[in-house]
Amino acid sequence: MPIRLHDSATRELRDLDPVVRGHVGIYHCGLTVQGPPHIGHIRKEVVFDVLRRWLLRSGYDVTIIANVTDIDDKVLAKGEEQGRPWYAVAYENERALHAAYEVLGCLPPTYEPRATGHVPEMIEMIGELIERGHAYPADDGSGDVYFDVRSWPAYGELSNQRIDDMQPAEDAPPEGKRDPRDFALWKGHKAGEPESASWPTPWGRGRPGWHLECSAMAAKYLGHEFDIHGGGLDLRFPHHENELAQSRAAGQQFARIWMHNAMLNLGGSKMAKSVGNTLMVSEVVKRVRPIALRYYLAASHYRSIVEFSEEALAEAATAFDRIEGYVTRATEVTGGVEPGDVTPGFAAAMDDDLSTPAALAELQAVIGEGNKLLADADGEALRGNLASVRAMLDVLGLDPLAAPWTGSSGSGGDAALASLVEALIEQRAQARADKDFATADRVRDQLAAAGVEVEDTAQGARWQVKG
Repeated sequence: MPIRLHDSATRELRDLDPVVRGHVGIYHCGLTVQGPPHIGHIRKEVVFDVLRRWLLRSGYDVTIIANVTDIDDKVLAKGEEQGRPWYAVAYENERALHAAYEVLGCLPPTYEPRATGHVPEMIEMIGELIERGHAYPADDGSGDVYFDVRSWPAYGELSNQRIDDMQPAEDAPPEGKRDPRDFALWKGHKAGEPESASWPTPWGRGRPGWHLECSAMAAKYLGHEFDIHGGGLDLRFPHHENELAQSRAAGQQFARIWMHNAMLNLGGSKMAKSVGNTLMVSEVVKRVRPIALRYYLAASHYRSIVEFSEEALAEAATAFDRIEGYVTRATEVTGGVEPGDVTPGFAAAMDDDLSTPAALAELQAVIGEGNKLLADADGEALRGNLASVRAMLDVLGLDPLAAPWTGSSGSGGDAALASLVEALIEQRAQARADKDFATADRVRDQLAAAGVEVEDTAQGARWQVKG
C-alpha cells in the first residue's frame, strides 16, 4: 500500500510519489527565534519527526530541512526591547529550540539553515524575479523590493482565495507598492535599525523579507522540485502562498505535496506569543515527563485541532504509563528483545495520512494480547509481541528502552541518576532482608520525595521518575 498524505493544495489524499525513487525530501518551516519554543511550536516538530521515522521504517532515505528565521522584524524588536544585539536574542532562542528538540526525542534535521547564511541566494532569486517581470524595486527610494501578485495569475491557489478578496499585505507600508497586496521580497534599511541587520544589494542595503528565505533555502538544499513542504496551518497564508508564488514565478516546480498540521489551542485560540497564551516546552517538562508530553502531542491526528488542558495532559501521561508498564514487565520476563516488525494494522494506519490515533489503537490491542501472554507465561509468543510493540513505539519516537529515554526505566533521566537510585534501592533491599523495616521505609520515602516511584514485583523492585 502506498503512503498517502493530505495535500493542502489539492485538498485531497495523494500517493507519495518521490521526485527521486527511494528518497524523500522534506522542507518544513522552523521557528522565528524571537523567543523560546512553546508546545504549540513543538507539535509541528513532533508531527514531522513521526513522518520521518515512518518513512525511514518504510525503506526511504530522508532529507529533512528545517530553517531558522534569525532575522526578522520581531527579532529586531526583541533585541531593542531587551537592550541586546538582535543576533544574541536569535542565537539564545535557537539554542532553546534545539533543547526542545532534544528533550522531546526529535531527531535533528538533516540540515538547519539560517536565513542570515543565505542572503546571496535570496539576492540572486530577487534578480531572477525582476528579470521575469514578477518583482520590482519600490520607486520611493526605500530600497524595498516587492513581488507583483497580479503578475502571477495563480496567486491564491494554495489558500483557495481570489486576489481581490485578500487583505493588504502587512509586511511593509503601502507607499512603494503597486498593489497593497504585493509582499516584500527585500526590506530596505531604515533609520534607527542596526547596521548589522543589513546587507548590500543592487537595490540598496537591507534585509530579507520573511517569505523569500524559505524559497531560497528549499531550492538550495532540496532542488527546484521536492516532495513535501510542511508547517503549521497558520502558515498556509500568507507565508506558504507567497513561497509558492515566488518559487513558481522564478521557474521552479517547488513542492509536490503541501502538508499542514492543525493548531494546538489554549483557551479557545491558537497558542501564540503575540497573544500571551503560551506554555513553554522548558516549563511543561518540569511537571510532566518529556516522553509523556511527546505522547500527548503525537496521539491526535496531525490535522486535528488540539485544545490543550492540564487534565488531558495528565490523562495522556497515565495512558503512556500503562504502555511503558507493559514494556517494562515484558522485558523483565523475556530478558529483552530488539524491535521487530510493526503489525499490518499499524502500517495501514500510518500509510493512511499518518493516522496516529488508529496506529495507537492497534498498539493498545497488541499490548492487550501481550498482557494475556504475560499472565499465561507464554515466553516465545511474548517475545514476538514485545518486538512488535517496541517497533511501533519506535516509529512514534516513544520506545522507553531506546534513546533518548533510556537511563532510568524509560523516564528520560541520565546514567548518573540511575546509578544513585539503584544504589538506594539496593540499600532498601538489604534493609528489608535484615528486617530493618524502618530503614527500608525511610529510603523509600526519600526516593518518593525526590519524585522516584518504587514498585515491588516478583522480579525485584522497579522504579521510575514521576512528573
